[in-house]
Amino acid sequence: MKFNLLGKISIIVISLALLAGCKTATVRNVDSAMILGDITIVNVENAINRAGSTLGWSLTKKSDGHILGKLALRSHLAVVDITYNKSSYSITYVDSTNLKYSNGVIHKNYNGWIENLEKAINVQLSMMTP
Repeated sequence: MKFNLLGKISIIVISLALLAGCKTATVRNVDSAMILGDITIVNVENAINRAGSTLGWSLTKKSDGHILGKLALRSHLAVVDITYNKSSYSITYVDSTNLKYSNGVIHKNYNGWIENLEKAINVQLSMMTP
C-alpha cells in the first residue's frame, strides 16, 4: 500500500514538472531573412518601423542598419536587436523581464511575438516590392 501511494505521488510530481517545462522554448532568432526585390535600405527601415509599431513594439534607431525593439506587455518586457540592409534583416534576442529566460530558453510567448514581428515585416516589405 505504501509503495502504491509513493508511486502515485512520484507520477504526479514528474507530471507537474513536465507541464511546467512546456511553457518554455528555445529562444527564436531570425537570422538573415532574405528581402526579395529591388528595395532601398530606407524602405526596409520604414517597413520594420511600420510592422513593429502596428504590433505595439517601441522601436529606436541606434544607427544605420540597426534598430532596438522593445515590447512591453503587462509585466513582461522583450528587447531585441533588429539589424538590416537592403537584402536581409535579422532579429536577435537582447534581454527580457519576467519571461523566464535562462541559457537560451525563454517563455514560449516570446517566440510568438518574434514570429508575429517577422510576419508583419514581411508583409510590409512585400507591399514595397515593385
